[in-house]
Amino acid sequence: MLARKSIIPEEYVLARIAAENLGKPRIRDRPRKARFIAKNGACNLAHKNIREQGRFLQDIFTTLVDLKWRHTLVIFTMSFLCSWLFFAMVWWLVAFAHGDMNQPCVQNNTITDWKPCVTCVRSFISAFLFSIEVQVTIGFGGRMMTEECPIAITVLIFQNIVGLIINAVMLGCIFMKTAQAHRRAETLIFSRNAVIAVRNGRLCFMFRVGDLRKSMIISASVRIQVVKKTTTPEGEVIPIHQQDVPVDNPLESNNIFLVAPLIVCHIIDKRSPLYDISANDLASQDLEIIVILEGVVETTGITTQARTSYIAEEILWGHRFVPIVTEEEGAYAVDYSKFGNTTKVAAPRCSAKELDEKPSILIQTLQKSELSHQNSLRKRNSMRRNNSMRRNNSMRRNNSSFIVPKVQFMTPEGNQNAVET
Repeated sequence: MLARKSIIPEEYVLARIAAENLGKPRIRDRPRKARFIAKNGACNLAHKNIREQGRFLQDIFTTLVDLKWRHTLVIFTMSFLCSWLFFAMVWWLVAFAHGDMNQPCVQNNTITDWKPCVTCVRSFISAFLFSIEVQVTIGFGGRMMTEECPIAITVLIFQNIVGLIINAVMLGCIFMKTAQAHRRAETLIFSRNAVIAVRNGRLCFMFRVGDLRKSMIISASVRIQVVKKTTTPEGEVIPIHQQDVPVDNPLESNNIFLVAPLIVCHIIDKRSPLYDISANDLASQDLEIIVILEGVVETTGITTQARTSYIAEEILWGHRFVPIVTEEEGAYAVDYSKFGNTTKVAAPRCSAKELDEKPSILIQTLQKSELSHQNSLRKRNSMRRNNSMRRNNSMRRNNSSFIVPKVQFMTPEGNQNAVET
């Protein structure tokens, strides 16, 4: 604006803008890599160009269970409707071939020379209603079979068998969809962030897992895998390279007793893929740590699996989870509002490899933490002392304002009488 009015030369304005832009460092956000496993456990993978689609029909039951609910309900409805319509057409053809269309509706108590195959089937609508009565075994009583037509008896038997097969398949499909294992995994929760801190003198990768239901997960086990893009010495690029990570479990078996939220720990040692990573290198690492919790549901006996993942931005270095289990009135209570809360603790910023080579780094870090803790305690105590002194001084001033002053009166005889008023 000023340059247009020729108050400030335009060359000066451009040079100043260029100097300001050069002085500020340009930070370009690193493009975020697509997650292999989402936070809710869903696999971020799309299958494309599958040529052999017929393999899905060879396992038709699993295909029906894997479909979405709207597709399953459409197939459920159409299977019954199509079977009713098909057998309605068959019953209409049987009645038409036997000549029952032109005969009056004959009941059981009516004595006539004409015996139809199915009583009161004189149109396609009545044949459709009889088909529904046969397959779902309603039997209103207005339409019924007679022993006149053997072909009609054969059709009746065949329709009952087909109806039972459709009921078994579709009801089993609906039951399996409602009792799927991933439904139970909705109440198995993981902490949103993982932490790296010192535990028992070693750098450890830790996260918290919990179960919201009172019914337990039997034989629960936790597996950890690291997924990252690697290149072999031969030049082969592996986009999804999976590497198992050992889990520190004090028990001999790998199972955990998930009655209360637990902190799962992985010691970063020579076997760990995090052995060479420091706190500064963590932000630039293109890796994803996948956590898998498996177990058997106590109430149904179905094996369930819960999954989540942590990328580099979700790993907090030098943090520790706050305790959430307390003892109240003879019972243990869990405060899930603090499930993912962490607090900062002293931790060396170097990698576990450097920490093994120079153990003095850990000692120095702990000593600095202890000194800072003592300094903070001194400052806190001094602040409390100052606040108490200020409070006492203010109380003294307030008390002095209520003291009644002494006034001296001079009598004519020259005597001084102190009178307190």
